[in-house]
Amino acid sequence: MSGITTESVRGVGSLFRDLDADDEESQTTQMESMCMNCHENGTTRLLLSRIPFFREVILSSFHCDHCHWSDTEVQSAGRIQDQGVRYSVRVASRRDLDREVVRSDSAAVRIPELDFEVPAFTQKGSLSTVEGLLDRAVAALEQDQAARRDACPDVAARIEQFVARLRRLKAAQDPFTLVVEDVSGNSFVENPAAPQRDDAMTSMRDEVLVFPTNCPECNAPASTRMKLVQIPHFKEVVIMATNCDACGHRTNEVKSGGATEPLGTRITLRVTCAADVSRDVLKSETCRVLIPELEFELGMAMLGGKFTTLEGLLADVRDVVAAKNPFLCGDSGGAATTADRAAKLRRFAEQLDLIAAGGMVVHVVLDDPAGNSYVQNVYAPDPDPEMTVEKYERSHEQNEELGLNDMKTEGYEEERGEEEPSE
Repeated sequence: MSGITTESVRGVGSLFRDLDADDEESQTTQMESMCMNCHENGTTRLLLSRIPFFREVILSSFHCDHCHWSDTEVQSAGRIQDQGVRYSVRVASRRDLDREVVRSDSAAVRIPELDFEVPAFTQKGSLSTVEGLLDRAVAALEQDQAARRDACPDVAARIEQFVARLRRLKAAQDPFTLVVEDVSGNSFVENPAAPQRDDAMTSMRDEVLVFPTNCPECNAPASTRMKLVQIPHFKEVVIMATNCDACGHRTNEVKSGGATEPLGTRITLRVTCAADVSRDVLKSETCRVLIPELEFELGMAMLGGKFTTLEGLLADVRDVVAAKNPFLCGDSGGAATTADRAAKLRRFAEQLDLIAAGGMVVHVVLDDPAGNSYVQNVYAPDPDPEMTVEKYERSHEQNEELGLNDMKTEGYEEERGEEEPSE
């Protein structure tokens, strides 16, 4: 069962479906398997399901008709994530107790108020609720209590007191904090207010916000997804992506999650091989891109904000300059007056391809007066010998372009008091 992944069934869109209580039988797969309790044959049921705002999971349930032993388990249908995740939920009402929780076997569950923890890899993965997690903890603690009362009455008494505190939490009598931490990144706590923000929950791998919009191409209803991402050794950025199912149009944009920096930033990278074009690049919407060897400059208004690799940025530049240029297509492409220009643009596109392949040594400059652009330092935290980062004072013209000359961020109360007429 562990070999079933989303990668192995790519292209089969109907394999993972939303849960449907009226069509449960058609969604499950049944097979005979040996009972690990009595070694007779039992029945295992598999359900491939999609959890909203999370990902696909595999639910398995086993039952033996001979010894009546049963077991359930949940596994992620995807790979181990690039980052772990930690959910912290403030549970203060019955609604919070009903939150669904996907807990993989690598997840640890903690209740700080009780100094209580279920360590990772001590239980199988489960799909439950917050109340279900408390029930499972109570059942585990109450197991073998009869034997403890005879052998260690003091220990049994302390466990009974602790179980009583857990029951108070289950009855929503005392608010508490539930922490689910998973190094594999495959655990999940439901947000009942989705797609809006959940004020009672924080996540180190922040949730993706989804809000309705219209496609800029065909005006059909579409969805835009937005997420706050921390770039190592830089700052937080907001990544937004829109995908239209009607016409297939896709677009993405990146905006800085912070304020305009006091100084502008000029990043110069010497590209010497194919490994350099694999560096991560954040180009804000206020950033210019220059390649001095090609006498090329891309203005700040072009391409918008992007978080990609240098190779991806060069590909976008190539599309803007060559592939989508009106001088290279239609009647304009064959006009005598534009033939020389079209040839130059084609040669420029070939040079960009050569740079992307590591066959041409050039300098790529990202000049951002707002200071919100970034190129990955592969030697971090040590200095990068192939890259220089300069900070500079913005000119009056640059401040004017950024709208900073007329921006006022202090002294409102004083001005308001002066403008109010006296009685």
